[in-house]
Amino acid sequence: MLMRFLFSALLCLGLIPPVYADSAAFALCAKQFPGSDAERLKCFDSALLPAAPAVAAVQPVPENTRTPEKQAEERRAGRSYLTRTWDLDNRPHRDPSSLDRLQPHRQSYLIVRKSSNVNTLPNSPAPAHSITTPFDLDAMEAKFQLSFKTDILTRENLDIGGLKTFRLWGAYSQQSHWQVFNTRNSSPFRETDYEPELIAVFATGRESGWKLFNLGLVHQSNGRASETSRSWNRVYAQGGWERDNTSLLVRGWWRIPETALKDDNPDIAHYIGRAELVARWEPDNRSQSLALKLRNNMNWSHNLSFVQLDWSLPVQLGSAARLHAQISNGYGESLIDYNQRQTTLGLGISFREW
Repeated sequence: MLMRFLFSALLCLGLIPPVYADSAAFALCAKQFPGSDAERLKCFDSALLPAAPAVAAVQPVPENTRTPEKQAEERRAGRSYLTRTWDLDNRPHRDPSSLDRLQPHRQSYLIVRKSSNVNTLPNSPAPAHSITTPFDLDAMEAKFQLSFKTDILTRENLDIGGLKTFRLWGAYSQQSHWQVFNTRNSSPFRETDYEPELIAVFATGRESGWKLFNLGLVHQSNGRASETSRSWNRVYAQGGWERDNTSLLVRGWWRIPETALKDDNPDIAHYIGRAELVARWEPDNRSQSLALKLRNNMNWSHNLSFVQLDWSLPVQLGSAARLHAQISNGYGESLIDYNQRQTTLGLGISFREW
């Protein structure tokens, strides 16, 4: 009895840590040793268990601990070029709190390029649209293109003729040719072409093969007056196909007619063409891309064309740009040069998707 009293007193004073035991084990000890306090206490001791240590609370790990660049890369992961360019899967991948409703349209780049045939006397069959005094121009100049778009309207569950979704885009592209090395004439901008578009995109929902059908309305002009003014309006239809790392966009257009008094360039379709093909390849890691553009006037008796090859090299410049090479040959390298054949070679940087 004395040992039981001492044990209870020490427990109450906190000198012995709290213990836990199975009640069935205590009952068994009392049954086995009903007349021996010492033996019963030994049995109790063997049944006693030390208190379990307190477990520190685990703090939840914040879900959004990744950098914005990493989050953007994860949102794009697993999406092919045409899918992410036109949002064909309707997968929410944008952060609604950021200003990323503007998305890439065509490749944006800045290069320095040289022409084999500088157009010092731009001309057009339109009345008073030809230059009589040659421009003082350099063969070497800077060329840059900025192109983006934003979605205006979306409709899912369309299901018309194999087309599953519809999305309306507004797009804008600007291409400028800058005589940056022509310091004797204050380094002027030789030509800037502006190209706003409305594009209706119908997606098939397929993982590969035929993926989209586009209908577009596009205006293109250089914003200049009198003899150097060039402009035209078109409607076009475009199909898109993709397999593995290769995509193909094919479009044909019809020029919206203008009156003779307002037409700056009545023969522009003959030179710039009536159809275009763009083939593009990029590896899985998107370290580079190769794009081939072909335009043709579809006139077999007097066939004219334009070809341009763009290579975004696997040389990263900072976090948002790569080395970029471009070579072109044919008619229509710019609006002012729509009827001028030339070969150009350029090198600079292209900007990655943001």
